[in-house]
Amino acid sequence: MLVRFYRIIFFFFCLLLVGSIAGQRVMQDFNQSWNFQLADSIPTGKWRTVNLPHDWSIELPFTEKAAATTLGGALPGGIGWYQKSFLLPLTSKGKRIYIEFDGIYRNAEVWINGHAIGKRPNGYISFQYELTDFLFYGDKPNKVLVKADNSAQPNSRWYTGSGIYRNVRLVTTSNIAVGYEGSFVTTPKVDQQMASVQLALNINSIESSAEKLTVFSVLFDQANIPVAQQASELQVQKGTNLLQQSFQVKQPALWSIENPNLYHIQTSIYKGNLLVDDYTTVLGIRAFHFDAAKGFFLNGQSLKIKGVCLHHDLGALGAAMNTAALKRQLRILQEMGANAIRTAHNPPARELLDLCDQMGFLVMDEAFDMWNKKKNKFDYYSDFPQWHQRDLEDQIKRDRNHPSIILWSIGNEIREQFDSSGIAIAKELVNIVKTLDSTRPVTSALTEPDPKKNFIYQSGALDVLGFNYHIEAYEDFPQKYPGQKFIGAENVSGLASRGSYDQPSDSLRFWPESSKFKTVEKGNPDLSVSAYDHVAAYWGSTHEATWKLIKKYPFLSGLFVWSGFDYLGEPTPYPWPARSSYFGIIDLAGFPKDVYYMYQSEWSSKPMLHLFPHWNWEKGKTVDVWAYYNQADEVELFLNGKSLGIKRKQMDDLHLMWRVPFEPGTLKAVSRKNGQIVQVREIKTAGPAYRLEVKADRKIIHADGKDLSYLTIRVLDQNGQMVPQSDNPIKLSIQGVGSLKAMDNGFQASTKSFQANPYPAYKGLCLAIIQSGKKAGVIEVKITSPGLQPCSIRIMSR
Repeated sequence: MLVRFYRIIFFFFCLLLVGSIAGQRVMQDFNQSWNFQLADSIPTGKWRTVNLPHDWSIELPFTEKAAATTLGGALPGGIGWYQKSFLLPLTSKGKRIYIEFDGIYRNAEVWINGHAIGKRPNGYISFQYELTDFLFYGDKPNKVLVKADNSAQPNSRWYTGSGIYRNVRLVTTSNIAVGYEGSFVTTPKVDQQMASVQLALNINSIESSAEKLTVFSVLFDQANIPVAQQASELQVQKGTNLLQQSFQVKQPALWSIENPNLYHIQTSIYKGNLLVDDYTTVLGIRAFHFDAAKGFFLNGQSLKIKGVCLHHDLGALGAAMNTAALKRQLRILQEMGANAIRTAHNPPARELLDLCDQMGFLVMDEAFDMWNKKKNKFDYYSDFPQWHQRDLEDQIKRDRNHPSIILWSIGNEIREQFDSSGIAIAKELVNIVKTLDSTRPVTSALTEPDPKKNFIYQSGALDVLGFNYHIEAYEDFPQKYPGQKFIGAENVSGLASRGSYDQPSDSLRFWPESSKFKTVEKGNPDLSVSAYDHVAAYWGSTHEATWKLIKKYPFLSGLFVWSGFDYLGEPTPYPWPARSSYFGIIDLAGFPKDVYYMYQSEWSSKPMLHLFPHWNWEKGKTVDVWAYYNQADEVELFLNGKSLGIKRKQMDDLHLMWRVPFEPGTLKAVSRKNGQIVQVREIKTAGPAYRLEVKADRKIIHADGKDLSYLTIRVLDQNGQMVPQSDNPIKLSIQGVGSLKAMDNGFQASTKSFQANPYPAYKGLCLAIIQSGKKAGVIEVKITSPGLQPCSIRIMSR
């Protein structure tokens, strides 16, 4: 059997060597050198050149007058036009040529050489248009024109960005080829000894007569070693033809959060000896299920879902998709111990799902924030009747091969849950999903905890019940919803500004205090929120209270914290000039707030000890000192060498606290296990700002014009202690083969443009994002601030 297998593999590669490859699929990056203008009608003036992905709103000034309001990030929308000219070789004649857009916000219209080829209202959906019938070949240029209309505002409860903000590709195939998102892979049987893999292919033909094809698929493991193969004969007719192939994989390397092993299937389609198409399908082999009593299981092992919700913006970069920026976000979350992402509240960039596959994150993939009932005057509700089926089908087809996805969500806080119309719509949406993918459960993020009042629940269509907030109802879930499976779809809504602390820390605050108020009545004058875990929106709860409950009960399969990162827009609890959210565990610049370390102490097995707040206060002021820790029995606190006592967690405590009268000097915390020191942390009273320090998350980046290095800049005193209240202006000077992409400091109420240089520090920290060019070499970055010792760093671009 093994000899036969390798003979077939050898035959396949011989075909690749001797057969014609004139019809081979070509995927071309189509992001470079677009012309752009903001204009109400087709521009006639001068265009400027941009590279995609591109978000024009993030380039504009923050303004109180923005029609999107502060909920939408206080940035303008408008109408943007993109055009690109390109040549096609004569050898492309007779082939099929398509353009693929991963996302345009919003109301996208596309023309090729003056011919209108389509319109797509949904700003988050990926789509493809065929260009073939309207193209020129040889020396005559083609022109693609795109209109993105984000002028009708407000249309979102968060910042959306504007324009062609995700990737674009030009795809060339032969007349016989796998269709757009035309493969579907499933693993119906999985165990440690054997896995069954099923591949379904939609093969399109425009040939007028039937054609006999040989379809050869090889399954490769992560080391690119072939482990299974299948050869099929297929008589294709004009139109779409379905082919199914099966594979058996012995001792499969299972996909898990610890070891996210990936396989791929390379499919080659031959007409005689002519290769007419090749297509790659990436997959992971895993098995999972939800249990009403015991929660979530992955590959037979119980696993608590420790997730966060993420909006799609990338902070100072706006909505413009960038893989390096996404990977940084996921890396920071993974170091905290998070194992799951909810794509709030829309289809994500495909690169996010790729990274979740590669890094080992579970995903709840969400479709809609509203159905027929609007949440904003100009949101998707008006497009839902005509477009929801096509949009949902396209999302499922695009995303269903990702092993990271464990749940489809058909909606977030949908208003139809409060009336009987929710029953029929929920059934319809679930049916659309199940028709295309019956291997995953479907949920919806519900806000009504009373089963008698929740009509989406009453539809009986949901496989897993997702609930937002109302943690007081979770303990009784098995009694209220007997036999049902649970996921905390959205939880907490705690509020914090990094580095800001209000005393005392044990005073619980709800900002605003109820739905009667849009903003907090008596907040802080500087628009900050205390970073102790004691402030939440009125509908939410603290991080600790929520996690204690989820942790306690096995039937609570897990949660998704709102939110992983601060995001642009929705600046609860403050009005303008606040313009980004306070909800994140991590601030907009990617700097962790203190509660990050609570999760790390609970979600990670890595020994840790985190001591806060800073130690610069008025003499004699009583300051609450907190410590998060794990892998230890106790923590002892010292002030200037004098012990302030040993404390241990009692019952379900998640932090320790000492109430300490301030005196300048050194706070030191020592954690011990069985009397042995595990960790030591010190915080010292800082003197005046003296110098700058810079560290890069990556000192070697790719010379592709896209890659990023994130620079963390700290303001230090003469002894190297960060100055906790410093707001010094930070200026960058760059020489070499890179450029400054953006700056930020994480403060939610700064109205300074992210393109500004200099940019002020906030609470001692500032962020600079350096982007590579297309030439290899050195990027020299010098960082200065008036009156402070400068610093510099060298980034290599290869």
